[in-house]
Amino acid sequence: MDRSTVDHNEQLEKTSTSRNSHMDSENDSVPSSHEKKDASQKPLSMRSDGKIEIKEEDNYDILGFRYSTFKKWRILTVIFALQLSMNFNTSVYPNVVIPLTKAFHISGQAARIGQMIFLVAYAFGSELWAPWSEDIGRWPILQLSLFLVNIWQIPCALAPNFGTIIVGRFLGGISSAGGSVTLGLIADMWQSDDQQYAVAYIVLSSVGGTVIGPIFGAFIQRYLSWHWNFWVQLIFGGVVQAAHFFLVPETRSTILLDREAKRRRKNGETNIWGPTELKENRFDFREILKVWVRPFEMFVREPIVLCLSLLSGFSDALIFTFLESFQPVYKQWGFGIIAIGLSFIPIAIGYFLAWFSFFPFIHRHRQIRRRDPDALQPEARLYWLLYTAPLETIGLFGFAWSSLGPARDVHWIAPMIFSVLIAIANYCIYMATIDYMIASYGPYSASATGGNALARDFLAGVAAMYSTPFYEKVGTTYHLEYPSTILACLAFVVTIPIYIFYWKGPAIREKSKFAQTLASDNKKRRSTAEKGASVEV
Repeated sequence: MDRSTVDHNEQLEKTSTSRNSHMDSENDSVPSSHEKKDASQKPLSMRSDGKIEIKEEDNYDILGFRYSTFKKWRILTVIFALQLSMNFNTSVYPNVVIPLTKAFHISGQAARIGQMIFLVAYAFGSELWAPWSEDIGRWPILQLSLFLVNIWQIPCALAPNFGTIIVGRFLGGISSAGGSVTLGLIADMWQSDDQQYAVAYIVLSSVGGTVIGPIFGAFIQRYLSWHWNFWVQLIFGGVVQAAHFFLVPETRSTILLDREAKRRRKNGETNIWGPTELKENRFDFREILKVWVRPFEMFVREPIVLCLSLLSGFSDALIFTFLESFQPVYKQWGFGIIAIGLSFIPIAIGYFLAWFSFFPFIHRHRQIRRRDPDALQPEARLYWLLYTAPLETIGLFGFAWSSLGPARDVHWIAPMIFSVLIAIANYCIYMATIDYMIASYGPYSASATGGNALARDFLAGVAAMYSTPFYEKVGTTYHLEYPSTILACLAFVVTIPIYIFYWKGPAIREKSKFAQTLASDNKKRRSTAEKGASVEV
């Protein structure tokens, strides 16, 4: 390990924008009943109009932050399955391309429009749903989203023509409330400095969904009619929706405060109101438009968001490129439909290895914050990525020239090994960039990570259209090797900003109007957390 890198990392650990380490353990427990004070005995805030508004600091014990560890992870596991389902819908479709060409007498490139349009619509749909989850609540928005996504599977499964599938896929994509709402739910239950394990878990579900699609899709393609590609998506979505309905409560703090205010009014405190109840012009179009536009504004104006989102998006596009490249590559060894599907298992292995690899760093960060709440800068969260990001370039070069096939005495295990390296890099890039944005942008992290999700899904949608022609038209003798080599060269270029932000991140953030709100937000939340944690008899 380079000594200057170590010295710089130690320096990052000595300066920072963190919070009280006392909450690291306190947030994961729920006080027993004798430790709670009656909410009515807590200080209240009176507005100029005479109405009393209850706030987070007055009722911290009823919020998601104070759920037990078991309850938090039960909720998060259902959300894991939900995210897995939504990403499964994106990645299982390529297995229906060939059957659709035969059923509707269309070209393969035309059939791939269903893949592209779903992903592009998904990219924008997840951003469109997010503001509503802030005002209406996470639970009803996710239920409505799942219901609509499931409904649009039916016309696809029963489609009399390909146009119906295109419309159904577009509506299904735009109805998908993906990462923005999911990360919002994490923020409802964990403070920003305590979210790393939860974020890592959800990132695994996001990338994992893209890999189980081709695995299960291969069996659907081999043994069932094309209709079942959509019926299986509906069954998966229906099971997840039912689990969410029964096992996941509302977590949005403003909604929980509204419920508490209504309960107290029922008990005779007639002038107690929740924050959403007192909000004027609750569904004002200009305010909603402002929230919708912010992720796109940050994507364009914030260099951290732009560069890291493009890196993350490029990495995700690789996986969808693989959905097309694996078939011609592994056919050289005589792989059939099922074998090609199973060749994605190494990518799943890579994702799990990458997920586990973050645990020591997350644990170490938590220990450092316990000793000193102001011990880490956001750039410390990029440290592990300095060593794993190059695996993408290495993996792509290796995959490219191990695709020579049995004619050059190359065993089929070789490209699979390099696939593991690519998967490790893909997960680490997604996890580290999301984690860094959460730490860097505080109250605006949802918009920052929204730009990340937008880039990933949009670029993956574009990849669905160019992947097959890319591997068919580029080069002559080495038409499988040259495309992956080109991707490897691009991977080298797009990973450069990681090192720039690690070394120069603090200076870049100083020029960001969004990142500068973090310090004041942390102070407010620290005060709230301390009050909630210190309620004792």
